[in-house]
Amino acid sequence: MPIVKPSKLKVPFFQFNGHLQTIVPSAKRKIEDVNYRRQRVELKDGDFLDLDWSITDNVSERLVIISHGLEGGADRHYCKGIAKIFNEKGWDALAWNCRSCSGELNRLPRFYHHGDVIDFDVVVEEARKKGYKKIAFVGFSMGGAILMNALGTPEFNKENIVGGVAISTPIELQPSSDELEKRTKRIYNQKFFKKLKAKVIAKSKIMNGIDTTPLLDESFKTLRDFDEAYTAPLHGFENASEFYHQASVQRRIHNIQHPVLILNAKNDPFLTKESYPVEFASQSDYISLEIPKKGGHVGFSIVNSDFTYAELRAISFIQKISL
Repeated sequence: MPIVKPSKLKVPFFQFNGHLQTIVPSAKRKIEDVNYRRQRVELKDGDFLDLDWSITDNVSERLVIISHGLEGGADRHYCKGIAKIFNEKGWDALAWNCRSCSGELNRLPRFYHHGDVIDFDVVVEEARKKGYKKIAFVGFSMGGAILMNALGTPEFNKENIVGGVAISTPIELQPSSDELEKRTKRIYNQKFFKKLKAKVIAKSKIMNGIDTTPLLDESFKTLRDFDEAYTAPLHGFENASEFYHQASVQRRIHNIQHPVLILNAKNDPFLTKESYPVEFASQSDYISLEIPKKGGHVGFSIVNSDFTYAELRAISFIQKISL
């Protein structure tokens, strides 16, 4: 599919670089008029997932499933923004929370990750029970990786799926992990690390099977350290390197046979050249790639609009492929 020629984003003047275009929307943006109804789904392994529904006033046969980023949740502004813009166009919205991300710790030692297709499949099957004739996916960062990994997994049930939009999504995890190790990116690394570390400590107080020994090591300071000590072993990977390899979109992108738009800003502080697969997208029948010069990571603020550029592009793309 074609490499999409991006519009020139008119971002607020004070968001003059990729860092500010990332941080300001995350800290300041609020979305009104999205009132979720929560559904808890009990899982076969004894854990649970919380699904947050935003339903239109009229009965809809169309649903968008929204996947959040690392340590995000359905309450994040970007999830609510997608829910709101799709609701306005007659789509129901379902924003699901990965394990431990709904405001309540999950029951098992494990967490979630970029290749967690099994939990995503549970969410999609739960939605399919409602009788929707058209289901679309929108994912942010890690959530974008989850939806693309799912669409690229042969065993994943794709009935009634029209396609998806992956926003600020790493295509290769190892280079993005390396990028977040840089001194100039430390603020992001530490934000994720501290939140995940706090969850490990909280879990260790209420359940068995949580080894807190790594937390005592003075060198245990980064997201990569966390992935090595917890993400990898808790989810069946030998180490962080194997996790990054196995959970990367790059391993499954060739198998995707549904229309997908990848929207990755050129100045995204999380991403490296591997996350801008220009050559592959130009030859693919299903992958569209758009690389705006501005937008940051899950930012995409634009002037004179209640919605972000990412939200406007998501509804436009999904509406087009749903005809």
